[in-house]
Amino acid sequence: MEEKNKKLGLLNVVGLCVGSGIGTGIFMMMGAGIAYAGRSILLVCGIGCVYMLLAFWYSLAFGSMFVIPGGDYDCRAMVFPPLLSGVSAWFQLASAFVLAGHSLAITQFAAQLYPQINEYQSLFSVLVLTLGFLCSIRGSRVLTIIQNLFTVTLIVALALFLVYGVPKVDAAAFFSNADGQFWHGGMGGFMAALSVMSFACMGTSAMTSMGSVTKNPKRIIPLAAIIATLIVAVIYACMAYVAGGILPYEQIANQNISVTAQAIMPTAAYYFFVVGGGICAVASTMLGVIAYIRTPVLRVAEDGWIPSVFSKTTKGGYPWVTYLVLYVVSLLPLLFGLDIEGVVGNVMIPTMILNAFINFYCLKLPDQYPEQWAKRGLRYPRWVWNLCSVAGGIFAIMVIYNLFINLDGKAAAMCVGEVVVILVLAVVSLKKKWVTAEKLKESREQIIARAVAVNED
Repeated sequence: MEEKNKKLGLLNVVGLCVGSGIGTGIFMMMGAGIAYAGRSILLVCGIGCVYMLLAFWYSLAFGSMFVIPGGDYDCRAMVFPPLLSGVSAWFQLASAFVLAGHSLAITQFAAQLYPQINEYQSLFSVLVLTLGFLCSIRGSRVLTIIQNLFTVTLIVALALFLVYGVPKVDAAAFFSNADGQFWHGGMGGFMAALSVMSFACMGTSAMTSMGSVTKNPKRIIPLAAIIATLIVAVIYACMAYVAGGILPYEQIANQNISVTAQAIMPTAAYYFFVVGGGICAVASTMLGVIAYIRTPVLRVAEDGWIPSVFSKTTKGGYPWVTYLVLYVVSLLPLLFGLDIEGVVGNVMIPTMILNAFINFYCLKLPDQYPEQWAKRGLRYPRWVWNLCSVAGGIFAIMVIYNLFINLDGKAAAMCVGEVVVILVLAVVSLKKKWVTAEKLKESREQIIARAVAVNED
């Protein structure tokens, strides 16, 4: 029904991209970034947004040449061999782990206002997760409306943080390294902070699957991602300027950004910041993920990697089986007792493994699809395209390395186990012929035909 209604324009998609970009990471991980980089966290945040846009380069590449209703899964299915297609398929379910991180972050912010919640953190996190999925019952348009409302509230909260904070920063002292705290960890600390903040700086390119409900999607979706990335980079850099420039290093390292907010804001404004900034930012990201994730999972079911029952819907078209399973999967990190950094590692490392492969593969797209290349929505020169493809692959590998070496033992073990289980499931699916190479080829041809057909409309 949504596809027949008024389609999304540039401002709508930019709003969605900004809402998806500003979320859990910046509020919960700024302190970890400061611990590694000191006040150069400002550079980390600004550069990190562009860095992660390139780590997800394939989203812009495919989005400018094709309309891909199945999002990431369809992009990967177009180019991956059977085994990697299987890994990508099963990871669509595991990617729901990130929703546990969102619920943990909301719980931590709520506990700052009501410390009694600390005694029931797991239960409260489950409740938050449940409410998020309940919001999806009314459809993606309702999720979009709620997310945009949260985004507006978030912008007001961030504006208050900057209005109260910027005048209190001594600019000369901030950019001086006389105390050794601007370039705290040297280049090693800067790169570690860049990887830690990678989760905070991603999300602005996550709207590929919205092509079927967007006007002129081959131009608007990648352009919106670029605009949103620049907006988020400026916002994050300004937040880092305040977060790193007022309190001493010892008070803000490994602390979330609300520590600074409490020091600079009146009580009422501080409460609004925690709710309208912290909680709404994370909730906005959570709802964006819930809206986005269902289409790729439905594509996985169509290909046969998971049972066809996943495609079951209510009379109103709500994919209740898919959302029920995603809900159960998202509970697993809470049951295993992972913290937010552990959840991030278990989502980002498999994601970046797949990203590295597909970013490098983008080098071949213009030659494989010359007509679509000629009609691309954004007119990248070929040398820029090639440079971004190579840089995207290298950046993804760098994120994998730096994230893994900073995981604690439990999170690292779970991450390795996750990758192994996904790989085994992909192999078993092929060996048992739940999915055959012939069916994958047929599915790939259908995806390509669908993308090209929409492209020719």
